[in-house]
Amino acid sequence: MSQTEKEVLGASGGLAGAIALESGAELGEIEIKARGYWEQVWRRFKRDKIAIGGGITIILLLFSAFIGAPIARHFLGHGPDDQFYNALTPLGAPIGPLSTVDNGLGGKTFLILGADSTLGRDEFLRLLYGARISFEVAVLATVGSMSIGILMGSMAGYFRGWVDTVVSRVTEITMAFPFVLFTIALASTVGDSINNITFGGVIGKGVFTLFVIFSVFGWFYPARIMRAVVLSLREKEFVEAARMTGSGDWRIIRSHILPHLVAPITVYSTLSIAGFILAEAGLSFLGVGIKQPTASWGNLLGAAPEYYTVQPWLMVWPGLAVLITTLAFNLLGDGLRDAFDPRSAH
Repeated sequence: MSQTEKEVLGASGGLAGAIALESGAELGEIEIKARGYWEQVWRRFKRDKIAIGGGITIILLLFSAFIGAPIARHFLGHGPDDQFYNALTPLGAPIGPLSTVDNGLGGKTFLILGADSTLGRDEFLRLLYGARISFEVAVLATVGSMSIGILMGSMAGYFRGWVDTVVSRVTEITMAFPFVLFTIALASTVGDSINNITFGGVIGKGVFTLFVIFSVFGWFYPARIMRAVVLSLREKEFVEAARMTGSGDWRIIRSHILPHLVAPITVYSTLSIAGFILAEAGLSFLGVGIKQPTASWGNLLGAAPEYYTVQPWLMVWPGLAVLITTLAFNLLGDGLRDAFDPRSAH
């Protein structure tokens, strides 16, 4: 705006008019950029520092479990199942953190977090390799249960009628079934043969068993959530428009319904992983989950109460690992839920 224009406007409309005209000119020069859905989700998510911290913690835990564990094994010179029979105190309890023991080959080995039990295994390495087992169980069980739940819930919500009735009854039966008793019965009968299924060492022993159990008995929660969401989506205008163009039911579900389920699937999956980590720890603590000598956070906790009066750290390390991991996933899930909800306040 020129000085002459400002003077003319000032003479006719005053200072307020000049400010308004100059502001309008400046706004006119600003290019307005449209933001897509995922960009807006990311902008809301990155404002949540607690959720970002949870995500960074999860990345560090995954790095420690799947990359750090083999590196630590290489530099320490022994594996998580190697036993050091001199790793005991004069009272017969496992030695504490920052201890050096004879490795049986004429040398010394360093136990960062001490020994795990009277067998004298490295608690630090078993904690790292136990993280791998716990993550494998949780992630695979989440994929299995979510796949079944999405399929069943989408069918029930979209087709309704007798399909909804059948799925709802099956869901209620599954919810009422005592899966802990089933797990105990499975472990005492064919558990050993199933536990040995590792697909050539890709997964740890016992992971496949818990994957099957958690998938079979964990799908009903996501199924109920998906059913409620699909019931709402099937009445939307874009679904009616797709029907009018001749699209079939499965095409509508695949192309129009499922993309709108990404948000609840993502949020529930993060929360589900935390739940399955706790479930694995509970079953392994009871002795019906991951069996020794394979390490998991649950069976490390299960062996700790025997020494809690003399070596309490045996309960502290795996307990902290479970606490930090589940808290990180829950914080990440809460942050994602707020990011996907444009009505959330920050």
